[in-house]
Amino acid sequence: MKKRILSLALITLFGASAIANPIVKETKEVKTSESTVTWKGYKVGGSHNGTISLKSGALQFDGEKLVGGEFVVDMTSINTTDLEGDYKGQLDGHLKSDDFFGTANHPTAKLVFTKVKATGKNSYAVTGDLTIKGTTEPVTFDVSVYGDKATASLKVDRTKYDVKYGSGIIGTAKDKLIYDEFDLVVDLQM
Repeated sequence: MKKRILSLALITLFGASAIANPIVKETKEVKTSESTVTWKGYKVGGSHNGTISLKSGALQFDGEKLVGGEFVVDMTSINTTDLEGDYKGQLDGHLKSDDFFGTANHPTAKLVFTKVKATGKNSYAVTGDLTIKGTTEPVTFDVSVYGDKATASLKVDRTKYDVKYGSGIIGTAKDKLIYDEFDLVVDLQM
């Protein structure tokens, strides 16, 4: 009987402390003006690179452990940084056109983390749903978090989002071929 009363008392004590001190997930908003997203696209005989702006974003933590995230990218901000003048204007315009990202009808893209697995002290393997041009597909990538900074690099297969202009499809001249995957490098400030 004494063991039962002691057990009930301990359960009540620990149960009450768990309710009084639940684990709280913290959401850290990303400072969009201080964060950068750079892209690099490849073609036969070269590449182009540039930037794109975050519209909003946040990472979610359980203590110091990354557990989630969500980001919205302003697709109308696509900016080529390796060209100048008319060539820059032409490529920026073409990337915003329906041949590529169709920003008039799809002004934003979105990434929502669906699974986060710690792979080291500050490193995580992330799976997320990436939505471009109204199409959502899973992507996987690595994220590193150090205090109020986070970095990620990912490859995106543009053809999964109906961005097929200049792809390796039949009828594309070899010297006009644009590789299907492009790179994104993200540096976040929170």
